[in-house]
Amino acid sequence: MVTHLSTTAFKNMSLHSKLLRALDDLGYEYATPIQAQALPLLLNSQDVCGQAQTGTGKTNAFLLAILDELLTLPATEHRMPNEPRALVIAPTRELVIQIYEDAKKLAKYTDLKMCVVYGGADYEKQRQSIEDGCDVLIGTAGRLIDYFKQRVYSFYGLDCVVLDEADRMFDLGFINDIRFMFRKMPKPTERLNMLFSATLSHRVKELAYEHMNSPEHIHVEAEQVTADRVKQLLYYPSNHEKLPLLVGLMQKLQPEKSMIFTNTRRQAEKVWLCLKGNDIKAGLLTGDVQQKRRIRLLEDLKQGKIDVLIATDVAARGLHITGVTHVFNYDLPDDAEDYVHRIGRTARAGAEGDAISFAGEDNAFNLPAIEKYIEASIPTADVTPDLVAELKPSAAADRRRQRPQGGRPPRRGHQRGKKSENYPKTSRDPS
Repeated sequence: MVTHLSTTAFKNMSLHSKLLRALDDLGYEYATPIQAQALPLLLNSQDVCGQAQTGTGKTNAFLLAILDELLTLPATEHRMPNEPRALVIAPTRELVIQIYEDAKKLAKYTDLKMCVVYGGADYEKQRQSIEDGCDVLIGTAGRLIDYFKQRVYSFYGLDCVVLDEADRMFDLGFINDIRFMFRKMPKPTERLNMLFSATLSHRVKELAYEHMNSPEHIHVEAEQVTADRVKQLLYYPSNHEKLPLLVGLMQKLQPEKSMIFTNTRRQAEKVWLCLKGNDIKAGLLTGDVQQKRRIRLLEDLKQGKIDVLIATDVAARGLHITGVTHVFNYDLPDDAEDYVHRIGRTARAGAEGDAISFAGEDNAFNLPAIEKYIEASIPTADVTPDLVAELKPSAAADRRRQRPQGGRPPRRGHQRGKKSENYPKTSRDPS
């Protein structure tokens, strides 16, 4: 059950009535801590540099600030339809799509036009959407710069800028692209600037001071995000127990919507095939999955068409999937920070959730760093026989059994490795 995380009600924040109406439709009455701290400043035209982990509600914080600004501030004189008034830059396609979906919900009672651009999707369609008219432009750095250099849009009418997950921008090597865009924008004093990051490192602070107008720093502690509302549990299975334990736990707990994280694509595929073979509706999300397939998988999980999504850390950041009740760390992550991002897929916006981790033979040594990072010991439980399922063959094994005896059938009417008498000779034939 979702509960409010602060005593600050949205109706007391002087938000535009159209936004309050949308919030009411969504069932949002009280603000999260990051929203309660950031929105009063932003609504008073104060730049904000916020430190907050995923799942705190920061997306709605900056979207509400943007939309309120656009609804109450007149547009720049002589602004053209393809000149956005607000720009949101995010590091990944998944996060960009989620921000866009959230923005449409909050802007449902307004005439503001949202546009989303990212790589791996229809280039001309995205381009045309901007040219047809765009008030809020949301995108990844590469595609945004591409369209900007082609003069598909300009920054002439820009009133608001958001840089989301700034630390991730550095990690992915996008920061030079970000600086390029900032240098092409109106002066920091002529726009409302927002920057959010999981960590406010020296390089992130430097970026804020260079391209923002005396930003106010706000900070939501990590323990406010997950530790109080995520029930964490740790098992120590042997390698041959991991899959039976995972299936057994899923059969016992019956999670309506869950995510399983592995450290490698190969391991993710192994888990996916096992779950499919044991009648669990599962999807697989790894780095090589094409964009259209990614979007469809996330939508399938949201709509309940699949019960669980198996993912590598490509999906650990920037995903907002309502109602994820359980997160399983099939492998303990190599990076302690990734543990927080993974379990942050549950217990979002005040909900409660469960995070179950396996300290297996191959990655149990990652545990001390994780517990040091979260400043807590994860409670442990024994691997008991009632938790270990009797597995059916994996989906891959099923496919192998369906093949004919003797391996692949002969091709072109001859046995493999032996040329048919009717096979045409080539210059490579010895005779």
